[in-house]
Amino acid sequence: MKGMDVTALGELLIDFIQNDESSQGNPIFEANPGGAPCNVLAMLAGLGHKVSFIGKVGKDSFGSWLKDVIEDVGICADYLCMDDKVHTTLAMVHTFSDGDRDFSFYRNPGADMMLTEEEVPEEIIRDSKIFHFGTLSMTHEGVREATKKAIRAAKEAGALISFDPNLRPPLWDALEDARAQVLYGLGQCDILKISDNEIQWLSGKEDFTEGVEWINERFQIPLILVSVGKAGSRAHYKGELVEVAPFLQENTIETTGAGDAFCGCILHYILEHGLEELSKADLVEMLTFANSAASLVTTKKGALRVMPSKEEIFRNMSS
Repeated sequence: MKGMDVTALGELLIDFIQNDESSQGNPIFEANPGGAPCNVLAMLAGLGHKVSFIGKVGKDSFGSWLKDVIEDVGICADYLCMDDKVHTTLAMVHTFSDGDRDFSFYRNPGADMMLTEEEVPEEIIRDSKIFHFGTLSMTHEGVREATKKAIRAAKEAGALISFDPNLRPPLWDALEDARAQVLYGLGQCDILKISDNEIQWLSGKEDFTEGVEWINERFQIPLILVSVGKAGSRAHYKGELVEVAPFLQENTIETTGAGDAFCGCILHYILEHGLEELSKADLVEMLTFANSAASLVTTKKGALRVMPSKEEIFRNMSS
């Protein structure tokens, strides 16, 4: 019996999100803990799962604070490394009027890029039911090799592999490099969470179903989830397509972390029900719960610290 439910590897950083304007009209930014893999783990921890994180922050005030924050939300930080030469990665998040976002990264280099193969703790990965990763840990050679080592260890131990590309174009020297690493990830995973714009970019297909068919022709991925923003979400499983409408919130502020909450809820469902025999009703139940959680995150600033509780998610579903 494995002792850890989910281990994730990747970035832990500060999202600076504009919160107000000063009396001089200057933007005031709030430092929010972030990083997609840790956001996913925060959602899972809140749902009662044992989770651990592998990554690197700077040995600076932000890095120390982030370590405290993830421990505070229930994520095991035993495998978080601290770099004494490179600072914690920062992201400036500009929010548009419709709640969508633009990211500017201070990461040249950032500590999350500096994780090495030697720093990957294979023992915790082998003791995990699910291993989760994205592509921010694939942008540079050193951390890419660390990620691939972790994936190999997870596969050898029979863990399920979960992948969310979470494409951030500014972080890549060339989008062809990003494409190559996304394709690598598709070849490794059992569970794929991909956004509408990512699937269009990858497949060249405007239609999401055609985009999934494009993926399925090349890779055998048991469960593919497509998040389509204000149109809800879709699950593609063993030839079955299930679509579930979103829960639209009147008081949406911004969408940071919504996809990560969604992903965390999907992994929660798989941990409880397995990946082998999901019925159409199961898929509807899974997506409805995940959509509800994602919608609640859009009503708050930041992500990692504002993941909704199971009670809040169910209350939102019944309201």
